[in-house]
Amino acid sequence: MRVKGKWVYLYRAIDKHGKTLDFMPSERRNKATATRFFARALELNGLPCKIVIDKSGANTAGIKAINKMLKSFGCPIPIEMVRRKYLNNIIEQDHRFIKRRVRPLLGFKAFATASSALAGIELVNMIRKGQFTPELRPFQQFSQLAA
Repeated sequence: MRVKGKWVYLYRAIDKHGKTLDFMPSERRNKATATRFFARALELNGLPCKIVIDKSGANTAGIKAINKMLKSFGCPIPIEMVRRKYLNNIIEQDHRFIKRRVRPLLGFKAFATASSALAGIELVNMIRKGQFTPELRPFQQFSQLAA
């Protein structure tokens, strides 16, 4: 998506069942940003055995940095990194719902506005996928989370 005419990247993590684990908009796509995103996602969701990523060099460097940190903390088994085009289809299919909401907006004027709008869009998408309590209707869940 675009903020002030420049591209902004959206880091997203989902599990193999399509549940959104974490997301983070970023102005840059580099090793430091990828490391920060993976560290936050792993802190919130635990250590996976395997991570499927695209062919981005930043993501590769980020996971290597995370593995180096884990080794220094005494974790004997590193996270396996899989870079396959077709295994990444789950996240690409999930990402289309976000693109469908953002595209008509024609970009944002500030990064903070883009971040808050994306947080709302991701929240609605997570409710739609049934990631929260099923006994409440989607609008009730949204109003409780927004309060």
